[in-house]
Amino acid sequence: MGHQLKHAISPTRSENYPEWYQQVIKSSDLAEHSVVRGCMVIKPWGYALWENIMQQLDTMFKQTGVKNAYFPLFIPLSFLQKEAEHVDGFAKECAVVTHHRLEQDETGLLKPSGPLQEPYIVRPTSETIIGESFSRWISSYRDLPILINQWANVVRWEMRTRLFLRTSEFLWQEGHTAHETESEAIERTYMMLDLYADMVEEYLAIPVIKGRKTKAERFPGAVDTLCIESLMQDRKSLQTGTSHFLGQNFAKASQIKFQSSEEKEELAWTTSWGVSTRLIGGLIMVHSDDDGLVLPPKIASAHIVLLPIIRNEDHANRVMEYTNNLAKELSNQTYNNKKIQVEIDTRQIGGKHWDWIKKGVPIRVEIGPRDIDQQAVFVARRDRSAKEKESIPKNQFVQTVASILDDIQKNLFQKALDYRNAHTCKLDDKKSFYDFFTPVDDNEIHGGYALSHWCSSEICEMNIKNDLSVTIRSIPLDAEPEIGQCIFCGKPSNYRVFFSKAY
Repeated sequence: MGHQLKHAISPTRSENYPEWYQQVIKSSDLAEHSVVRGCMVIKPWGYALWENIMQQLDTMFKQTGVKNAYFPLFIPLSFLQKEAEHVDGFAKECAVVTHHRLEQDETGLLKPSGPLQEPYIVRPTSETIIGESFSRWISSYRDLPILINQWANVVRWEMRTRLFLRTSEFLWQEGHTAHETESEAIERTYMMLDLYADMVEEYLAIPVIKGRKTKAERFPGAVDTLCIESLMQDRKSLQTGTSHFLGQNFAKASQIKFQSSEEKEELAWTTSWGVSTRLIGGLIMVHSDDDGLVLPPKIASAHIVLLPIIRNEDHANRVMEYTNNLAKELSNQTYNNKKIQVEIDTRQIGGKHWDWIKKGVPIRVEIGPRDIDQQAVFVARRDRSAKEKESIPKNQFVQTVASILDDIQKNLFQKALDYRNAHTCKLDDKKSFYDFFTPVDDNEIHGGYALSHWCSSEICEMNIKNDLSVTIRSIPLDAEPEIGQCIFCGKPSNYRVFFSKAY
């Protein structure tokens, strides 16, 4: 008797979560490592996810008055030096351009030549270069607010990389705004955080916690950093979006000034906010299982795959005609205000349905001569067991496919929310807290979110980080005041915060 494969992905999540993650990406054909150290090639099935994320966010941004622009990839070194805290935060991750051409030496080898008078930093983020433009665009309060977004790539020279989660180059959007008053800038900071939370929960089906970062975790140079955090299936937290209130720090560094209505010279108040292809990593780790990728329908690369089953050539034309007609009918249906995307896999190979299970397509439909005789289709949902399939009358399936997709979307969100709730607990004594984050065996999956008191001391925060590699992921925005004792030192505390290990 041959070996029966229990799961499509090996190792499983419980056996080796980091390797499981890599194998899900490989088997679903999302991306691969590049020959360029620390970089990735995003393949069509993966890039379609990013396109869908971009399109949805772009629409949401524009509904709030934001307009797209583009700024240089290269930032003069002197620009970063204007904002000391900012440059300190990114100095170790910067890639630097020092020469502007190549020349061959006497052996024929190419070597850098033509040193630049001033080195350029390859964009790690764009506050300083965009601030320079803002300083020229703004002269009066009538020029404000300026609401700008750019879709771009950035480079942060990471030492330890992981596809989608942390690569030396990645794709993102970064929003930058300038305002007349502090209150307007703060309002925009919260507005964009809420927008990110709505998008991630509604479209990626990932529950988020909205909160504020501690000073130690704050964006370099920001006055305040708001964030959304999500729990992965290895019970680590992933920062899925940030929105920064920059105060007047960057305005001062870039000289973003304007004449007020009272004819006084004032500094602008600025914000920045962004999400990246890291969202795809989060999507993988929240929803996928030991059979591969699982895609929420609202963001999926395709909604449905049709799998014609042809046992012999006598049936080929009949099966394909039925399949193509079904594809047309489904493509005329809409889901989430868009045409339903249908793939047809005509390969006549064994086990091709497993390819699509691993690729995470929400609905698989098998079509054979018997189904045609019954005017039916054989349907499987990716949010259920691979073995669970049902025969549905074809017309009924076409008419109800949008509601099936919506049910899958809601089911994935609820499953993720239940998982997060099951692994979030209030802890009030130090031993229980330390036990919560300490592995009991070689399996690194442990912990989750500990909702515990903190006295606001950076020393306590650092000691916990040094002892357990656990950080304060979020000071929840909706936290109710509660008197307690700091989980580390026992001193008085006024509120609980979310502690977790994180990516």
